This record gives sequence, C-alpha cells and structure tokens, in this order.
Amino acid sequence: MSNSTSINEFLLLIFTDTRELQLLLFSLFLGMYLVALLGNSLIITAVAHDHRLHTPMYFFLFNLSLLDLGTISVTVPKFMANSLRDTRTISYSGCAAQVFLLVFLLVAEYFLLTAMAYDRFVAICRPLHYGTLMGTKACCNMALAAWGSGILLAVLHTGNTFSIPLCQGNVVEQFFCEIDQILKLSCSDAYLREDVLIVVHGCLVFGCFVFIVLSYVQIFTAVLRIPSEQGRHKAFSMCLPHLAVVALFVSTVMFAYLKPTSISFPALDLVVSFLYAVVPPTVNPLIYSLRNKELKDALRKLFQWVQCHF
Repeated sequence: MSNSTSINEFLLLIFTDTRELQLLLFSLFLGMYLVALLGNSLIITAVAHDHRLHTPMYFFLFNLSLLDLGTISVTVPKFMANSLRDTRTISYSGCAAQVFLLVFLLVAEYFLLTAMAYDRFVAICRPLHYGTLMGTKACCNMALAAWGSGILLAVLHTGNTFSIPLCQGNVVEQFFCEIDQILKLSCSDAYLREDVLIVVHGCLVFGCFVFIVLSYVQIFTAVLRIPSEQGRHKAFSMCLPHLAVVALFVSTVMFAYLKPTSISFPALDLVVSFLYAVVPPTVNPLIYSLRNKELKDALRKLFQWVQCHF
C-alpha cells in the first residue's frame, strides 16, 4: 500500500486534448478571470472610497468581493497556466494549498451570505432595531466569524484529506484539486474521519440554508404588506440581488457535492465545478451593480476621481 507522502504531484483533468481548443479555453478563462478581477476590484474600491457606502450591507458586499476574488484566483490561474503550457500537473503542496484555500473561501462565503440574509431580515422586518442589531461591532463579529469558520474547517478538511493513504494513483478527475476527487484516490475504508467531518459540515450548511430560507419567507411576507408600490420596489431591489447570488452559489455547490454517485462522470463534474468555482465570482459584481443606484453613483464618482488625478 503506497502512502500519500510518496506522491510528489497530481495530474489534473483537462477539458480537451486538442491544442487549439486548449488555447480557446485559455482565452475564455482569461476573459472571465479579468471580468471577475475588474468587477470585484471596482466594488472593493468603491465601497472603501465612498463614505456613503460605509453601511452594513456594503460592508458585507466588500467582504464578499474579497472572497470572490480569492475563489477564482485559487483555481483559474493554474488551469490557464496548464492550458498554455500543454500540461496537467500540479505539485502535492500546490494541490493541498488549493484544497485549503478553496474550502476556506467557499465556507467563509457561505457563512457571509447567511450574515447578509440576517442583515436584510433586520432591515426589512426589524427596521427600528437595525442600528442596534447591525452596529459596527456586530457586523465585524459576523464577518470575523465567517472568515474564522472558513479557516477552521479548511484546516480540518485539508489535514484529514491529506493524512489519508492514497493508493489509487494520482489522477484527479477535476481541473483543480477537490476533496471529493482526492478521496477517490484513497485506500478502501480509509476516509471515515473525513466522512464524519463532511457530515458535520453538511449539518452546519443545512442549518444556514434553513436560516436563509426562513429569513426570506419573513422578508417577502413583510414586503408584501408595504402599502406603497415604491416602498415594495425599494425593498425588493435591496433583497433580490442577494437572493440571486445565494441561489446561484447554493444550487451549484449543493449539486456538486450532493448529487448521486450514479450520475457522476468527468464531463458533468467539470461543468458543475466550473459553475460554482468560476461563474459566481464573475457574475456577482454584475448582479449587485445592475440595479443598485448607490453603487452605480459611487462607481461613477470613482471614475471621475481617477480621471481628475490621472
């Protein structure tokens, strides 16, 4: 039985063996990466630059953009480098780093989206208590809890995953290192601890999901009671972008990790991983800025400031 320490590198799955298609995919991923980089960087800069956006909602959006930048930067640059060099290798330490960072960023983002749902719930359903419940200290504590939970679970998952003996080769059936794919390389019945951890993690995720759903049930109930059409429109414009981001993130991640093994095959796994690791960081800035007048004004002022100083 060979131990995982004897593996120096892993072989990642590639979308195609055709060189022309590899270069085409490189261009596609590069374009999406640049869009994500630009969109999230603009939101981060706008929120930091405009004091009118120093509110709980935009504080959480600032953190979300940081996490999105990290998520897409963990997977896409390595894939682009491999496509450009016509290779599929990743070092053992590089694979472990990808697993750690991806778990950390995805977990932190999910808990942050839960905090954002609570923020919208308090703003719509408990407006008189908003200043007390969503003060600076409370917002910072929620953000720190999200980031800290991500780090803790990432340490546990990465430590467990890479302490398991691997005796099924070193071919990872994914374009980045993913826990589920690494476990497929482990020896039979060797990953019980990781399974237990995944179950515990799954219970936390499910609890957050129930909290988000219940929050939005109460939010929409309260919004429908608002007498003025303008008031309802404003409330919906505050909540719908976040709900769209949650739906996109949760649906793709849940399908990736909860789908039956009977419908698991490389092409589908590649598409699903692309949907949850690449698409949300790219489209989230568009979702939040599309109908957000305050953010559009802040971006416009930021562009004007840049033109004046450069």
